[in-house]
Amino acid sequence: MKPKQNITHLPVYQPGKPVEDVKRELGLSEVIKLASNENPYGCSEEAKAAITAELSNTSIYPDGASVALTQDVAAKLGVKPEQLIFGAGSDEVILMLARAYIVAGDETIMADETFPQYKHNAEIENAVVIEVPLREGKHDLEAMLARVTDKTKIVWICNPNNPTGTIVTHDEVADFLRRVPDSVLVVLDEAYCEYIDDAAYPDGLSLLASHPNLVLLRTFSKIYGLASLRIGYGVGHPDVIRSINQVREPFNTTRFAQTAARAALADEAFITMCRESNTKGIRYLAGEFERLGLSYFPAYGNFIMFDAQHPSQQVFDGLLRRGIIARARWSYYPTHIRITVGSQEQNEKFIAALEEVLQELAVQV
Repeated sequence: MKPKQNITHLPVYQPGKPVEDVKRELGLSEVIKLASNENPYGCSEEAKAAITAELSNTSIYPDGASVALTQDVAAKLGVKPEQLIFGAGSDEVILMLARAYIVAGDETIMADETFPQYKHNAEIENAVVIEVPLREGKHDLEAMLARVTDKTKIVWICNPNNPTGTIVTHDEVADFLRRVPDSVLVVLDEAYCEYIDDAAYPDGLSLLASHPNLVLLRTFSKIYGLASLRIGYGVGHPDVIRSINQVREPFNTTRFAQTAARAALADEAFITMCRESNTKGIRYLAGEFERLGLSYFPAYGNFIMFDAQHPSQQVFDGLLRRGIIARARWSYYPTHIRITVGSQEQNEKFIAALEEVLQELAVQV
């Protein structure tokens, strides 16, 4: 038996290396994972309580339409319930968008170094993937617009961009939307938006009213700390959401995910704490990189990408031996490392390990 020919070359997604694997392989008692942009502060205690209370319903199928969660998120965002669709992480919403809108031969546009699931799902649908180089780590919206043709089906904008952490501004996105054809779906991935307190950051929700070809992606995996439960969502025009919903699998999000997301959404104090702590962490890491003479991209999410000035795999391996799991091997940034902003203690241990690695590599040179 043979699979579809267009998927045989596709790489399998490689997540950050698991902590237990590193402990076992290297004989370490303490390992800090700063590779997957997880929340170092866990999740809301209210969410934990909601999960515990839901244990008695383990044998019961979840609400396939996520009605209660839809109502809560709609009220929180000021949108209509029919503008929302939920998935097993925003990853699944990306999959559903590709499944609903892309047919073989369609073109889709994205940055050349961005979240890989856009390209992965487009290639599964046999689309022509057009990758536009980042400009100083940012999406080059003007260049992306220039690549739009009558075959373009979806344009993907990751904001903040993963892995660089940079943003395009509200004015830049608004101008792009005014000029892109109405027949092109624009997906604005805002997975890290809750971390940002910057007036220049796009108000994606305000753009939805005048742009029915816009879809926003958000998730409970990052600042809400529910990554293991896999719950994310898309926001868009009701007609677009209806089309996506037609390819959604039944019961695609669990009872635990839905109830935890509702509780997490209501715990604003926890979100504020996480945002403020993350901001302090970015300032600390940026200051340390400057002290070490290392350049970095402006960080807007809960991660920061810096130039280690050595092949990234060498730096990754050196950090790993010291119990720090980072992220490396970016196609267009061969000497860069992406690091999640951890707790202050984790950040300090990372910097200490990084200094040792850089000193070790300097001696080898």
